[in-house]
Amino acid sequence: MLETSSKSNLLEQKTYKYSLQDVAEPNLYRDVYPYTEVPRVAFNHRRVPLGMPKDIWITDTSFRDGQQSVEPYTVKQIVDLYKLLSRLGGPFGIIRQTEFFVYSEKDREALAACQDLGLRFPQITTWIRASKQDFKLVRDLGIKETGILVSCSDYHIFKKMKMSRSECMNYYLATVAEAFEAGVMPRCHLEDITRADFYGFVVPFVNELMKMSEDAGIPVRIRACDTMGYGVPYTEVAIPRSVPGIIYGLQHYADVPSEMLEWHGHNDFYKAVTNASTAWLYGASAVNCSMLGIGERTGNIPLEAMVFEYASLRGSLDGMDPTVITEIADYFHYEMGYEIPVMTPFVGRNFNVTRAGIHADGLLKDQEIYNIFDTEKLLGKKPSVLIGKTSGLAGIAYWINENYRLAEDEQVDKKSPLVVSLKEWIDAEYADGRQTTLSNYELEEKIEELSGGKLKRI
Repeated sequence: MLETSSKSNLLEQKTYKYSLQDVAEPNLYRDVYPYTEVPRVAFNHRRVPLGMPKDIWITDTSFRDGQQSVEPYTVKQIVDLYKLLSRLGGPFGIIRQTEFFVYSEKDREALAACQDLGLRFPQITTWIRASKQDFKLVRDLGIKETGILVSCSDYHIFKKMKMSRSECMNYYLATVAEAFEAGVMPRCHLEDITRADFYGFVVPFVNELMKMSEDAGIPVRIRACDTMGYGVPYTEVAIPRSVPGIIYGLQHYADVPSEMLEWHGHNDFYKAVTNASTAWLYGASAVNCSMLGIGERTGNIPLEAMVFEYASLRGSLDGMDPTVITEIADYFHYEMGYEIPVMTPFVGRNFNVTRAGIHADGLLKDQEIYNIFDTEKLLGKKPSVLIGKTSGLAGIAYWINENYRLAEDEQVDKKSPLVVSLKEWIDAEYADGRQTTLSNYELEEKIEELSGGKLKRI
């Protein structure tokens, strides 16, 4: 039977509908995931078409997944960060949503305080246990959408939940029905999708969800969760590790529209950002991130990275204010005591600092030679160099002013006693045989000593 596809506007064969495969033993994909060896990437040479949606956006999980891996945030910290997220996302809400826990009194206090701000974006959603009481709680809080955990790999179905596939699917469907009954839009978190039997469980399950959604008249959002970071972005890779294949399959075989499709990834194999961009390219409207990538194990998709990925793919920031990224990084560092690795792109202290002497020379002549873009305009951070053997008085003064972000009336120049004394100490270090540049820690420690504590180590 032929039908016109709403995606390609071409006549296509009516999509085959997959049925649940209720197997006796779990499919653990041992040929791909041997556990005692490095996971393998299998290819099947099947290509799926690019399908970038008309609208794409970012969602945030800093107050849910991010909070699970660090000391819990205070109510004030959550409110402050929520306001920064709103400013970063801009008037068009490119950072569309952020999710909250609602388990404790503190969780609910933070959520209410953010609601009271009256900000349009990011929209506040929740993540709850799958129970009638929690659905009622979410509804009473005035929340329109909530996340529900629906683990989909046999690792979880058989080993954790101790169910068969059919038992698990029926349990999940009954839970979603309770959300519909409460008038709450469910967001189904398909945990561990990159180890799941895609056509034997995931597609049949999502097909049932879409039917229920149509009957209830309430949308259902599908979040594809690469819980262990196993996804790969390459073309012609076989399911279950293929990000293009997963996104295409959810659209083509489970009828999930782009605006209801979201990708959530982890960075265990350094592919979080690339996988998220791939999900956009192949049809998911949303990618779920956390500020600074803070999250389980190696972390989530860094939100700040996807701000720049968005601009790269769209050719515009569409109202986002990337200078807020630096404010977020400063807030985590100064207000929350979070140590950001210095080499972290966009937010680390050294991300636009050069150590090599020949690079430093080029940077000082024209920053475009060795700076990735105008970091002062886009992030409020001037490019800099590290102090070394050939640093003159002017270079040292520049470094101090920039490193400590001194106001104009507080800045030092090459005649300042502090600069002269620091230069003498640096010359002595290299006269004693040193070859490497001086670290920020060493310089700050010496500056604190020479300034009598007026300039303290950052």
